[in-house]
Formats: sequence, C-alpha cells, structure tokens
Amino acid sequence: MKKLDRAFFLRDTITVAGDLLGRILVHHTEEGLTAGRIVETEAYCGVSDAACHSAKGNRQGRVAIMYGEGGFAYVYLIYGMYCCMNVVTRPEEHPEAVLIRALEPLEGVALMAERRNQKGLTEEQQWRALCSGPGKLCQAMAIDRSCYGLDLLGDKLYLLEGQPIAAEEVGTTARINVSYAGEAAAYPWRFIIKDSSYVSVAK
Repeated sequence: MKKLDRAFFLRDTITVAGDLLGRILVHHTEEGLTAGRIVETEAYCGVSDAACHSAKGNRQGRVAIMYGEGGFAYVYLIYGMYCCMNVVTRPEEHPEAVLIRALEPLEGVALMAERRNQKGLTEEQQWRALCSGPGKLCQAMAIDRSCYGLDLLGDKLYLLEGQPIAAEEVGTTARINVSYAGEAAAYPWRFIIKDSSYVSVAK
C-alpha cells in the first residue's frame, strides 16, 4: 500500500478533509507499530476561519508550522494534558490544516490499549473507545509534541492510501467544541464515515 504524496496535501483543505476518510495513519515507535483507519476529520481553513488557530493571521508559537508547505504534522496540547494531531494543508503561506478526530484501530491494538490504560470495559467497548477522539487517538498511537513538524512523507509518522470512501458514505456536520467561533461554529466542516462505530460523536 503506497503512502500519500505531497500533492495530496496541497489541495483545498475541505477537499482534503473529506478525502482523508478511509486513509491509514501509521506511527512507528520503539515500542512497536500502530495504525488506524481515519473515520472522522475536521477542516480548519485559515485566517478567515474564526475556529482556526491561524485566524486573523496569527503566526505565534505552535501555529508557525501551519504557514509552511502541506504534508507536515501539526501537533499541539489541549487542556494541558492531551495532544491533537493535524495535517497541514495547502502551499506555503496558506495556514490551514485538518484535525484527525477519530480512527478505527487496525494494527498494534494491544499496544494502544496498554497506552490508554483501559480497565473495566468489555473487549468491544475497549476496541471502540481506543481512538474515538483526537486526544484518545494521540495517546493510543503515542503521538505527542515530539511529533510536531514531522514530514508525513517520512518513515515514522505517515499516511497510506487505504481505501477512499464513496461520497454517499460520507456525512458532514458542524465541527465540535468550537462554539467560541461565532458563525464559523456552524460551518459543516466535520467529515465522518456514516456507518462507523468509531467516530467520537455519533451525529
């Protein structure tokens, strides 16, 4: 199975967000390999998108990576404890990205469960809960701030072609937890595989 190439990431961000569904996210670490099928994403579309970290031209700190070429990892900390992984899109000076919100676990599931320290759940519940949210999937796959700026065409953290999802199988909703963003909070830029039981919020 081939890796996605640079051209894939340099396209329109909303297009990339939908097209990432069904692709495979892979992370190699010293502990082992983990991989999951992307089932949920959100597009964040630059300076005019009030929900985007680069809104109004912000370039400070962690946001700097968004101003580079597409195809690199933008990983940041939320609530002081959870990481989120974004894929930078578009050419340089177009600070946009796609948040990977949920995965269907495929490989390294036992390692994912160990990292997530799941207890008191049935096997089915564990499987579904491993990567059903951006913080969960980063914990399960050991994606942390050391992954910030990694080239997603490299050999450590990358995306495989997987199986693209047919248009009729893709659902769209408003993005989650962006109520602060005014009218941008209602933009239908969250993409899910409709029949997936691994999405973070089933709506």
